[in-house]
Amino acid sequence: MTGFLKGVATAMITPFTETGVDLESFRAMIEYQIAGGTDALVVLGTTGEPATMSESEREKTIECAVEAAAGRLKIIVGAGSNDPQKAVKMATRAEALGADGVLAVTPYYNKCTQSGLIAYYRTVAGAVRIPVIAYNVPSRTGVNLLPETAEALAEIENLAGIKEASGNMVQVLDVLRRVRGRLDVFSGEDALNLPILCAGGAGVISVVSNLVPKTVKEMTMSAMERRMMMANKLSDKLFPLAQACFCEVNPIPVKEGMNLLGFRAGTPRPPLTPLEPQHRELLKEALLACGCEVTA
Repeated sequence: MTGFLKGVATAMITPFTETGVDLESFRAMIEYQIAGGTDALVVLGTTGEPATMSESEREKTIECAVEAAAGRLKIIVGAGSNDPQKAVKMATRAEALGADGVLAVTPYYNKCTQSGLIAYYRTVAGAVRIPVIAYNVPSRTGVNLLPETAEALAEIENLAGIKEASGNMVQVLDVLRRVRGRLDVFSGEDALNLPILCAGGAGVISVVSNLVPKTVKEMTMSAMERRMMMANKLSDKLFPLAQACFCEVNPIPVKEGMNLLGFRAGTPRPPLTPLEPQHRELLKEALLACGCEVTA
């Protein structure tokens, strides 16, 4: 299916305190995204650190997002697992809590075959009525969803797209060629947002838009409307910030970036660690170059 999402979805961080999720801060971040023109929020994706959250924390975070959004933008919930039955449980719970869609990462660690990937997505999508976006990020999972597999997934009725974070532009072009008009493709790598949009991507699922949602939205719409001088100008402006946001493993830098902008983002949960001091300066410089006001 196509058309579920167009434009920008922000892969939201989850702000933590020493005792749990800082829901008040999370609501403030959601309002910041809405003010910036973001079209959807991805809650409890990789950037949201769900692997180190309890089931209760995850449910409260979903409930908070749905309530705070109040229909002003779509809420897409991360619901993938290396166990298909756990993925189904997460997806059905997200649907019950009011999510508009789910983002299901490919099974990790088990390293299934391409046939296994097709069976997995049929199982997850078949368990819910809301749209499902497949998430391909082989650098984290050890499994690469190949272009011919993407073509097979286009036959699943409520499979709404693929978040492509392989980092391989040749692969992305092959995926687009095979599924064009039948399945949407979203950039899952901020450094490649512009070329994927120009090749026909339906939008971006962005980490950087946590920090500068308005600029990411302007760049995305400029590219989709083929206003290329503006799209290139904005992409050039965003590129150093995208590099800074991945100078250490995501979401370490972006959480510190949100702290620098004055939000209570807290620090990542172990085994992730706070941003190294030298990288903090790099991130601060990139934020200032994007016209942001930083607090320290």
